[in-house]
Amino acid sequence: MKISVDDKVLFVLSETQKKVIMNEIDEDVFEDDMCRRLIYILQHKYEQCFERLKKEWDHKLSANGVRMIPTDKEEFASLVFSQSNYRNRKSREAEETKE
Repeated sequence: MKISVDDKVLFVLSETQKKVIMNEIDEDVFEDDMCRRLIYILQHKYEQCFERLKKEWDHKLSANGVRMIPTDKEEFASLVFSQSNYRNRKSREAEETKE
């Protein structure tokens, strides 16, 4: 089983590794179960990051003069990313090393 993202292979489960997992997971649902687990991990990471972004930016948006803050997560994130004082992690760390 190959796990790929954007045509880049990230991880390969050997037949032996698959059999080890199928010792506990029915082989008829193995593939669906593995997909469900990957989706859960990525969705959970997104939700955690979004909550931290929201916590950080709720007051910053108000301070930036934004009067209407969207409740939709995608729209909220887009609004944050459009702010002139928004910096992603790489940019923040680069600025910190210059100081």
